[in-house]
Formats: sequence, structure tokens, C-alpha cells
Amino acid sequence: MALSDNPKQLQQKLVAYRRELHEHPELSLQEHETTARIKRWLADNGIPILDFPLEVGVIAEIQGELPGPTIAVRADIDALPIREETKVDFVSKNDGVMHACGHDFHTASIIGAAILLKEKKSQLKGAVRFIFQPAEEIAQGAKVIAQAGALEGVEAIFGMHNKTDLPVGTIGIKEGSLMASVDKFELDVIGVGGHAGIPNNSIDPIVVGGQIVSGLQSIVSRSLSPFHNAVISVTRFQSGNTWNVIPEKAELEGTVRTFQEEARSRIPVLMKRTAEGIAAGYGAKVDFRWHSYLPCVNNNGRFTDVATDAAKDLGYKVVDAAQSPGGEDFAFYQETIPGFFVWMGVDGPQEWHHPAYSLNEDALIVAANYFSHLAVKVLEQWN
Repeated sequence: MALSDNPKQLQQKLVAYRRELHEHPELSLQEHETTARIKRWLADNGIPILDFPLEVGVIAEIQGELPGPTIAVRADIDALPIREETKVDFVSKNDGVMHACGHDFHTASIIGAAILLKEKKSQLKGAVRFIFQPAEEIAQGAKVIAQAGALEGVEAIFGMHNKTDLPVGTIGIKEGSLMASVDKFELDVIGVGGHAGIPNNSIDPIVVGGQIVSGLQSIVSRSLSPFHNAVISVTRFQSGNTWNVIPEKAELEGTVRTFQEEARSRIPVLMKRTAEGIAAGYGAKVDFRWHSYLPCVNNNGRFTDVATDAAKDLGYKVVDAAQSPGGEDFAFYQETIPGFFVWMGVDGPQEWHHPAYSLNEDALIVAANYFSHLAVKVLEQWN
């Protein structure tokens, strides 16, 4: 009997896959055992694996029996350096490493989608490439996949992230920006050190740095359009090493999150200008460094209706996806080819990256059904 006709059996298989992955999590670019497991499970289910030069990660493909383009479905496979605090029977056996973001769920679900699509080859108008990507958590995996050539010939890409605040059977869909761009900044304030009891002979970088922190907060409220969404967070302020000495330098760093490219390009210019202006007023200097990290996840409107219809066809509930200031390196794919990313409801007790993160495994079959059906519909409607 085909697994598509026996959802209970497929669900049991996906639960077993997910729990084995959960017990054996691996950090970014170290996913060697995870890669071997995925390859074994794909082979066990007769799903062809493509040969790409990848140390970790897997590319597979279902070739339909009807002509058409190639699209891709992506899952991420890495875990986080977090000590697990759940009470599940399949708790991580790799102390200090945990699937605290649900990538084990993503991987097992997309294997399920591949299994279902294999049974639909006769109605598939083109090919579906399955990308099991390493190193999402350090924003390197999508680049590794692209550099290996795995996007060549792919016309569009689709993916998901589990959402613990959505019930199982609910899918969040939104056209345009869904997840924020992520960038890092470093800022050194260079003053003049001296005796803490004689501050008039020094230029105190701590005082200057404090004013800069306050000044940076006004950029979003006073220098950006009210229609732009942005966050500037100073997350480290370090200076000095003893109680009676004014230090020479203060070090600040943090992150900026935006949803519009215009805001993303303007903010570093405004930050540098603000910091240098404040420092100059005190006679100090600033060394400002900006590190671009991740672009915004930006869903192509061409696929909004088909993504919605695929969910409704299966009886799932569709809701407007709430934007997240978290980052996702799926965005790198969307800089090269059109893509669409959805929220998959998993009804979990904790948010991503929490040591007690968990989810409702009933969502496995939901995600597998959704992405197999979505792939068929996208290829049917391609023109």
C-alpha cells in the first residue's frame, strides 16, 4: 500500500526520523551523521540522491514523468549549542547541543514530502529538488549549497519554519517581507585615558559611549520613515578594567534588523554620522564597522495564491503570517531565484532557541502533505 493511502504509517515513520535526529543533533557544518542518516532514509524510500560536492548536506530530486521546470524545496538540518531541558524520552545525547529550533522537524517533514511526491511522479510536470541544507544557524549553509551548484536549473524555491504560536494544521502565509535582514555593527570610542579623580584631563569614552547609545536609538524614531520597520540594539558595551582609571577606549557592538532594503542601506550611514558627531562634541573619535549578515526573507507575490490554495485544498487553515525580526538564510536563495517561505504551525510551549523548546509531532504529516501538494500545484500552474 502506498504511504499516501496510509497516513498513519507515514506519520509513524516521520516521527521516528525526527526523534532520531533530535537525539543526535550536530552543530553547523558538523552535520556528518545527520547527512548520513538523511541519505540512508532517502535511499530506503527509493528517492534519488544527486551528486554535488558537499561535505555535509544532501540534494535529492524527484523527476516527474511529464515535462516542466525544476523547483526546489528546502529544509535545514543543523542544531544549536544549547543544553536541552526537555523531559522527552528522545532527549539529546550530545550534551550541550540541541535541536532547539525545530530543524529536526523540518528535515523529517521534507523527507515525508519527497516520499509522497515519489508516488505522484506520473502527474508531476517537471522536477522537484530537495535541499537538505547545513549551517542555517550561522547563515552559511545557503551559500554552501549555491557554491556547490545545487541551484543551477532551479526556477523557484520553497521552504518553511515551524511556528510554535500557531496550532497544528495552520499555515501562515504572507507576500513580501516575512523575516528581517540581520546585520552586525562594531563601534569603538577612542578617548584619552587618565586618573578617575581628575576627569578634566581625560576624554572619557564611557560617557561618550553612553551618549552614543542614546543617540542611536533616535535614528529609528526620527531619521527613518514611519513606514519602515527597524530595530537597532546595542548588545555589548565594554570599557575599562579597574575602578580608579578612566580608560582610553570603549567597545560597543550590536545588531540591526530591518524589513526594507532602503532602511537597511540608510541605517549604517546614519549610525556612523550620529556616533562621529557625538564623539566630536567631546573631542573623542569613533571607529565604526558594519558587517552585512543576512538579507530579508522576501516572498515573491507570484506564489501567494498557489501557496494559499495548496493549504486550503488539504483542509488546513491559512492565516496572515506575522513578520519576525529573526533572520533566515533562506533569504540568500531569494536573491538568486524567486522563493516563498511559510510558517508551519506546531503548537509548541516555548519559542525558538529555548532549552525547553518542543513541538507537536502531529505537524509532521501536515507539513509533508503541504509541500508535496504545493510542488504539484506550482508545476501545474507554471507558464
